[in-house]
Amino acid sequence: MFKEFREFALKGNVLDMAVGIIIGAAFTTIVQSLVNDIIMPPVGVLMGGVDFTDYFIALTWSDVAPVSVDAAKEAGIPVIAYGRFINAVIQFAIVAFALFLVIRQMNRLKARIAKGEAPAPAAPPRQEVLLEEIRDALRAKG
Repeated sequence: MFKEFREFALKGNVLDMAVGIIIGAAFTTIVQSLVNDIIMPPVGVLMGGVDFTDYFIALTWSDVAPVSVDAAKEAGIPVIAYGRFINAVIQFAIVAFALFLVIRQMNRLKARIAKGEAPAPAAPPRQEVLLEEIRDALRAKG
């Protein structure tokens, strides 16, 4: 049973999937930073200088109006954090667009291969070419 599991775990597809998941997690961090640190601040400025992630609707009335989603949650006030939801939608759109670009390139490469326009194989090293010439010359003599 252990041998079967080892064979399964070491198959190329499982390892490829694991690498993809790890890269995806790292890519998620990059996209979150892109959205939160680069895209949303200018959008927040255009929306009146407020941090977009702190747009929310308090669902209960309180004597003290919370200034952020975190402050509202600390005070026990239930909120609809629609600003964070908008950030998540933008992050999704960026990831979806990046995946679209990758898949588009893969499909183009597959189409080229299907047409017989496969990328040219790499040229053999110069030493190999010289050895083949020597071999051919020796065959011609003998």
